[in-house]
Amino acid sequence: MWVPKTHESSSPATTGRCSSPAGPAEVVSPPAAMDGLVDYYRRISGEHPDWDEYRHAMQQQQQRVLVRVSIDTVGPTRAG
Repeated sequence: MWVPKTHESSSPATTGRCSSPAGPAEVVSPPAAMDGLVDYYRRISGEHPDWDEYRHAMQQQQQRVLVRVSIDTVGPTRAG
């Protein structure tokens, strides 16, 4: 499913800057989202002790999805 436009702001509290990327977004549901969810986890937390348990939790218990945003524009950017 494609969403025409999405807007996201980064937090000045964590980056010192604020910007607003905008572009089309795709919502990816399980099971197609699993490779991306695993990749996301690995980049942030490293290896999971039980990948089967993680996959089950993401698909069945928590029903997680991925949102992929293709950034077309960014702005305005402000230091703060």
